[in-house]
Parts: sequence; structure tokens; C-alpha cells
Amino acid sequence: MLCSLLAAAAYGAADFCGGLASRRTAILAVVVISQFVGLLVLLALRPFVPGHASPSDLGWGALAGLCGAVGIALLYHALAIGKMGVVSPITAVLAAALPLAVGVARGEHLSALQGVGIALALVAIVLISISTEENGTREIATAGVREAILSGIALGGFYIFLAVPHRTAGLDPLASARLASVLLLLAIAVATRTRLRPSAGGAALIVLCGTLDMTANALYVVAAYAGYLSIAAVLTSLYPASTVALARIVLRERLQRSQLAGVALALVGVALIAARS
Repeated sequence: MLCSLLAAAAYGAADFCGGLASRRTAILAVVVISQFVGLLVLLALRPFVPGHASPSDLGWGALAGLCGAVGIALLYHALAIGKMGVVSPITAVLAAALPLAVGVARGEHLSALQGVGIALALVAIVLISISTEENGTREIATAGVREAILSGIALGGFYIFLAVPHRTAGLDPLASARLASVLLLLAIAVATRTRLRPSAGGAALIVLCGTLDMTANALYVVAAYAGYLSIAAVLTSLYPASTVALARIVLRERLQRSQLAGVALALVGVALIAARS
């Protein structure tokens, strides 16, 4: 559980950095560079989580990487054009719902308290996303929502496929995922002739984004191997809380009562999930 929550905090901070960098630098450049930085971080982390992956484990990892590349590119685009406090929770709802459904379908048995806790966590994610403009218009209709929905579906696939490999595989499937992601994004960059040069002052944000993202990925893999996919995915998908908080502190995006209630409800959900885990 702790690994899932740490992963959520790291994912949220990484998304904030990636979204902010995408407002200054071409999105594809942000994604390619941050993903490559993450690959370097993974190589440094690998000795601490040794494993022996089979060809099928690496194949599932590569499939996860392809989903992740699409999902993160769409997410950073959505964060760049929309409000972070809206985009991030919408993506998280779908990214959590898909692995949850797969986990239950696979026969994962949850206690009543865990079931209630997961339900509260999902409701919390939705509440964090609900707010209105000064004229009364719902922010759910603002720019970036469509991209956020597609991103959530793709990232849900990332979570699912990355949890399939055997526990003995260690971080090798994650390495396979990141390599596939980098190669796909590089191919797109070449095909579109996109310059992969960050803007002045943007390099540090991108490096920080890649470092946090890979750290979160590693924590999620450890959490998924150690427990239920459904629980790991839902807890990890609480990452909008940190994204919204950073957006509030740094960008002065306003946090409404519904979002504050969502954060409180998320804490209750986490407590219930932990009660019998």
C-alpha cells in the first residue's frame, strides 16, 4: 500500500512538471526526453530489484510501453491546453477503473471494507475534478477533456499489461516498456520532423518529470507484484491530489469545496483499503 501511495505522489508531481514543461516546449520533445531520462533512472534502480524475466514478460512490458507512450503524450497535451485540476482527475478515473475491472474479473477477492474504500477512492477522484467557472460553466467541458479521456484509457492499458509479468521478473518488464515507448516516440518524432530541443529553462523541468515518472513506475510495479492489481491501481490513481495541490500552489488554480471534499474522501478511502490489506 505504501508503495502505491508513494507512486501516486510521484506520478502527480511528474504530471505537473510534464504539463508545465509542455506549455513551453513541444509536447513530443517533452515526452521523448523525459522518457529517455526515465530509462536512465531505471538502469540505476534495476540492481535494487533483481529479477529474471521470460520472453513473455518482456513482451507484456513492451505492450505496456506502447500504451504508456500514447497515454502520456495525450496527458501532457491535455495538461498543456486545459486546467490541470480537471484533466488529471478525469484521466485517473479511467486509468483506475480499467485495472479494477480486470482485477475483479481475474478473481481477486476483496473484503467489504476494501470494496467500500475503493469505491470512496473512485468517488474522490471524481470530486477532485468537479468545479465551475465564475460564470457557472462546468469546467468538465473545457479544453483537454477529450484528450484526458483517451489518455485514461491508454494508461489503464499500461497499468494492466505492466502487472501481468511474473513477480520474479523484477524491473525488467518495466525496462522493456520504457524501451518500446522511447523507440515509438522517436519514430514519431522522426516522421513528423519534430525538434527535440527543450526551450530555455525547460530542460530541468523535463529531467525532473522523467525522474519522478520512472520512480513512480518502479513503485507501482513493486506494489502490483506485492498485492492485488485492483488495489495498487486505484491507490496509484489518487495522483491527481498532488497534481491539483501543485497547480494550486504554483499556478494559483483555485481549489473548490468539492475538490477539498474529494481529498478528504480519498484519505478515508485509503484508510479503509489499508484496514484489511
